[in-house]
Amino acid sequence: MIDKRTGSSSKRNKAQKGAAIVSSQRRGLGPEVRKWFILIGLSIVVSLLLFPDILVRPRTYVLGDVADRDIKATRDFLVENEALTQEKSEQAVRNVLSVYDFDPTENNLIARLREAFQQGREYLAKEAPLPEESLGQDKLPQLDGFEERFFDILEIAPSDSLYQALTENGFPPQVEKAIIFLVRKVLNRGVVSNKKMLLTQSGKGILLRHVHREKEARVLDLNRFYDLEGARTFLRGQEQELKRFLDSPALIRAAMDLSIALVKPNVTFNKRETELRKDAARKSVKPVYFKVKKGEMLVREGEIINPEHLVKLDEEYKSSGWKATVGRAPAMALLVAFMLSATYIMGLMSDGTSRSDVRDTMFCALTVMVIFLVAIASQLVAEEIARGFGFLAPRALFFAIPVATGAMLISIFQGFRVAVTFSVILAVLTTLIIRGGVDFFVYYFMGSLIAAHGVRNCRDRGTVIKAGLNVGLANMALAIAVEALHGSLYSVELGIACLSASLGGVLVGVIATGILPLVEMAFGFTTDIKLLELASLDQPLLKELMVRAPGTYHHSVIVSNLVEASAEAINANPLLAKVAAYYHDIGKMKKPLYFVENQGNRGNKHEKLAPSMSSLILISHVKDGIELAREHRLGREIIDIIQQHHGTSLIQYFYQKAREQAEKKGTKTSQVKEEDFRYPGPKPQTKEAGLVMLADVVEAASKTLVDPTISRVQGMVQKIINRVFSDGQLNECELTLKDLNEIAKSFNKTLSGMFHHRVDYPEPVSKDATAKRHGNGNSNQLSNGDTKDRAAEDRESTGENLRRLGLS
Repeated sequence: MIDKRTGSSSKRNKAQKGAAIVSSQRRGLGPEVRKWFILIGLSIVVSLLLFPDILVRPRTYVLGDVADRDIKATRDFLVENEALTQEKSEQAVRNVLSVYDFDPTENNLIARLREAFQQGREYLAKEAPLPEESLGQDKLPQLDGFEERFFDILEIAPSDSLYQALTENGFPPQVEKAIIFLVRKVLNRGVVSNKKMLLTQSGKGILLRHVHREKEARVLDLNRFYDLEGARTFLRGQEQELKRFLDSPALIRAAMDLSIALVKPNVTFNKRETELRKDAARKSVKPVYFKVKKGEMLVREGEIINPEHLVKLDEEYKSSGWKATVGRAPAMALLVAFMLSATYIMGLMSDGTSRSDVRDTMFCALTVMVIFLVAIASQLVAEEIARGFGFLAPRALFFAIPVATGAMLISIFQGFRVAVTFSVILAVLTTLIIRGGVDFFVYYFMGSLIAAHGVRNCRDRGTVIKAGLNVGLANMALAIAVEALHGSLYSVELGIACLSASLGGVLVGVIATGILPLVEMAFGFTTDIKLLELASLDQPLLKELMVRAPGTYHHSVIVSNLVEASAEAINANPLLAKVAAYYHDIGKMKKPLYFVENQGNRGNKHEKLAPSMSSLILISHVKDGIELAREHRLGREIIDIIQQHHGTSLIQYFYQKAREQAEKKGTKTSQVKEEDFRYPGPKPQTKEAGLVMLADVVEAASKTLVDPTISRVQGMVQKIINRVFSDGQLNECELTLKDLNEIAKSFNKTLSGMFHHRVDYPEPVSKDATAKRHGNGNSNQLSNGDTKDRAAEDRESTGENLRRLGLS
């Protein structure tokens, strides 16, 4: 049992260390740096899309199209004649001679041959000092020991018959000279490995480069070179020449065989050098241009586009695009980057809490980008529609762009403060897209503000639609003002503008309603709408909790009442706190009977377990709760509170019990490590998480009060809050001392209401009761002695229960 307990504790310590390492690595990635990358990337993309010549490019013509207008050159420029330039390049490449490397020594073949014969003669002189008759079979294996080295020097395959002929004749110098004579004749002429490929260059010849002298020469007669088979045939026909050097047929045969074996290609194709020279020749060809003068007609309306037209038009459009990219696009990127950076640095992109992370920044950036793209598409559609109706200006259709959708979504998920900031950004960018003025900026900005304000406390999807209708009404009033500024107050365009404005408001509500669930799933946001759905006690998870762990269910309901009443006082989210309290202990469903509130009269299972094992079971309910929350998609905020609602607090009862057992066994209490009895954390990071932690502990401790008077409840609440605070569990959340005071007041009020006293109903008076009443002098009180005894019992019982809860 001790081994298992120690192993489990060790595993848990390793897991905690691993989690700490992963956490530090994540912190090391730099969320602030990633946020800046997102903002800078957004600035670059927006600037590129805002650039007019990129958004509305001239019509692209293809071969055979009919020009719809006259196009003239806006400047002098040169047009490359690509066909003629390509032809000259190909011709220059064809004129390059193939480079072949020529090595007349064939890797020092003659020197190696002389070395091999010299070593052979030295070997024989050393190994054969005895008379000739003493050379028997026992000596031959010693002579054979040189065979491998001999052929290694020559770099040819071993041949026993050839080696035997040479050793029997003592590696004669005459054979050596004969072989050198034959090999030189072949190598000086040149041997190629692939003569067919060589002969393909017969028309222009090749460039033969001497590898040792670094000299080159053009060779036109390519038939002078042997291929490998031709060289061997030539050598076989040199038998008469060998007779000038050798008399013995065996030696002539050996010299011929060795010459044939030694001959290898010494003229090789240098592909790398050839390609380099071809590339240099290709680059040396200068493009062929013809000049186009400014004002020259590039193509007339009605003309069929031919290749020459295409070349001229491409050069004309290329120049204008380059100017915009180099000049205006970076300037626009800088302006947008300054706008985003200023709002971020001043904290206008966060809701004023520490919960803002990279995910929130990414969501805001994507929202801006999507609205931006919708605005671009709307502008193009509006201009195309207006082109078909002469009496209609595109301006009247710009009122229908649903820019306020972005502000509405950001207000729902990030809060009204962040939505106001992005309302300015969206209004500025959309105004730049449509090339509008201050009037359209005010139109889009006010519409976004109204949309964001309308959903600041959104708790049902009908609120979104209602906010959209309000935006439509406001848009109509603003559209009338804008049209009046442009002098279109008494025209058909005003009616179309009002219709577009109202349609824009409706689109804002409809689009936001449809996108809300998608955003919740994609980014893991938890909106008030989702929280209200989760708050229903008919949720399957809560029903299962009520059946499997009724005590935990009742505890969770009371905790939810405590936090809901306190959240308003400390400016936290009451709905989030309440729903998180419902689900904070769902992990206890896995082992409900190991938690005192679910045991009833079944007995305490921890009495048979070691303290360390009991602590592991208690700690495991956090991990189990996280798994259940993820399985049922409760949302990141609720999962975080489940993970943090115990922080790194100590399970005091089992820790002390483990120390007592260690003392009884005579072991050192220092071996009982405190970290083995602490929850893995992390500590609460938000007000809601800290509030749930305090309510969870206070509610559990309140069950230990035998006579829960108001003063005892207040003392217990203050004691527990002080202990949690002094343990450092609230160091990482946003709760202040003022907040803790407000929480204590709210807890006292709620618990006092729960533990209120009722009037006793009259009952028949017994003699014992009469005696007590007479002895006490008051019919509604017990005697002083009884009261003191009971108070002492209460204090003793309360202390023991608090210790079992880990609070004392």
